[in-house]
Amino acid sequence: MKLLSVVVPLKDERDNVRPLVDRVRSSLRDAGPWELVLVDDGSSDGTFTELEGVAAEEPRVKVVRLRRNFGQSAATQAGLDAAAGDVIATMDGDLQNDPADIPVLAAKLDEGYDAVLGQRLNRQDKVLLRKVPSLCANWLIRKVLAIPFKDFGCAMRVMRRDVADGLLLYGEMHRFITALVLQQGARVTQVPVKHHARSAGASKYNLTRTVRVVLDLMTVKFQGSYQTRPMHLFGLFGLVCLFLGFAGVAASVVMKYTSGPGMTANPLFLLGAVASLMGVQFVSLGLMGEVLTRVYFESQGKRPYAVRESRNLTHAPAASRRAA
Repeated sequence: MKLLSVVVPLKDERDNVRPLVDRVRSSLRDAGPWELVLVDDGSSDGTFTELEGVAAEEPRVKVVRLRRNFGQSAATQAGLDAAAGDVIATMDGDLQNDPADIPVLAAKLDEGYDAVLGQRLNRQDKVLLRKVPSLCANWLIRKVLAIPFKDFGCAMRVMRRDVADGLLLYGEMHRFITALVLQQGARVTQVPVKHHARSAGASKYNLTRTVRVVLDLMTVKFQGSYQTRPMHLFGLFGLVCLFLGFAGVAASVVMKYTSGPGMTANPLFLLGAVASLMGVQFVSLGLMGEVLTRVYFESQGKRPYAVRESRNLTHAPAASRRAA
C-alpha cells in the first residue's frame, strides 16, 4: 500500500502543534500507512519543544528544524525533501486547513490526476487584509498564466511523488505550486475544501507580500513560456525598439529637409537614438539568454521535456541514462 506523507511548515505555532497532530491522526486513521513531516521554520516561541514532544510520542511524526526563518517556500521544500511517501499532501500549520480533506483529495488521484488542489469556498479570514488581496492575486495569476483554477493560495493539496520531485521552491514560489505543477505537464484538478478560522497563534500574512508575489509571478511566467527560448522575448522587444528608433531617426531626417527643425533640435531624433540603443541591448540580452540556456541544459545533462511513460523502448532515454 502506498505511503502518504503530510508536509506541514510551521512558524511560531506552538499552541497548534498538538491539536494538528491529533487531527491528522484522527483523519488518517483509515487511510493506510502515513507519516507527518513537520518543518520548524525558525520559530522563536517554543514550537520546536512541542515538536520534539510529539515526535517522541508518535513515531510517524518526522521533525525538521531549519537553522533560521527561510520562508514558507523553503520550509515546504525542506518538507518535500524529507518526505518518503509515494503520495504527498501539504497543508498549513495554523489549523485553518482541515486534515479531514486529505483522504478526499488523495482519493481523487485514483481518477487519473497527478495533483489535486484545494479550493477554499468559505474562507474564514479578514476581508480587507486577506480576502480582497487574495481575490486580486488569484485574478492576476489566472490572466497572466492562463490557468483556469480559482484559488492559488490554498496550501491544501495532494500530489504524486514524481510531481513533487519536479518542484524547486524558493522566494514566494509556494504560491505558484499550481503553475509549476502544470508546467510539468501534470493532470491537475481542484476540489472544494473546508476552511476554519484561526483559533491560536497569529497570522504571518501582511500586504507587503503582494509585491513579492507580483515579482515571482513574472519569474514563473518567464520560466514557463521563455526559459528555453529567451530570444523570442527579448528579441521581440529589441526588434520593436529598433524599428521605432529607425522610424524616429528617419522622420527627423525628412523633417530637416522639409523646413522642419534641425536633427539635433528634433526630439524624434533623440527618441529614435535612445530606442535604437534599447533595441541593441534587448537583442544582446536575448543572445546572452540563449547561451545561458544552453549552458544550463547541456552542462547538467538536462532535457527540455519530461516523459510521462513509454512503450517498447529498447534502451532508456538519454536523460535517464545520464541521471543514472
